[in-house]
Amino acid sequence: MGLALILSSFVKALRQLGDRRLSRVLWWGIGLALILLALASAGVQALLLWWAGDGLTLPWIGEVTWVATLAGWSGPIVMILLSVVLMVPVASAMSGLFLDRVADAVEARHYPQAGPGQDIPLLEALRDSIGFLGVMIAANIVALLLYLIFSPVALFIFWGLNGFLLGREYFTLVAIRHLGRAGAAQMRKRHGGTVWLAGVLMAMPLSIPLINLAVPVLGAATFTHVFHGLRARG
Repeated sequence: MGLALILSSFVKALRQLGDRRLSRVLWWGIGLALILLALASAGVQALLLWWAGDGLTLPWIGEVTWVATLAGWSGPIVMILLSVVLMVPVASAMSGLFLDRVADAVEARHYPQAGPGQDIPLLEALRDSIGFLGVMIAANIVALLLYLIFSPVALFIFWGLNGFLLGREYFTLVAIRHLGRAGAAQMRKRHGGTVWLAGVLMAMPLSIPLINLAVPVLGAATFTHVFHGLRARG
């Protein structure tokens, strides 16, 4: 039953991407994600160039000069690779910036009877996003050990862990708009399995370069549908 709600919520979110209010936020989100990834890849590329210098001397090989050239042309490749690793914290950081606009667009079209949600003040949203981001980074650093120990199933661990964290964050931010913090926490605990599964559905495309750029906005829209679907069921 929870899976059917999640899939229908995801389909509804996809269908509304053509909505002008939602598409505008989508392109802003993609643009911001690209800027953040470009800055990160430029930083990594600068470190590679500094490390390579004019050339390296390797055991049994001797001096190698092509490493610096390779590092100079590695920008796009580095950016694609970093998008797989960094889009989870990027999606978390962007949630507080775009969630209210996405939720307003979805609710205006599909749930006008629910009334407008109370937008989270910007400073409060930023505080929540920074807090969630810190938890997500710390959890993924700890999970690196699990990825090494259980490398054959590392991708599933990545999906499960980040699905839990992203589901918790997005559902809470959507629910707070209508139920307040205490009510949002109670509802999330009551429907923990569904929230986790919906988070996994969002975490899976985050590991696919380029497609992952649309996930922060698509995830916010999906969780808005999930929240109202669960709320309607009581």
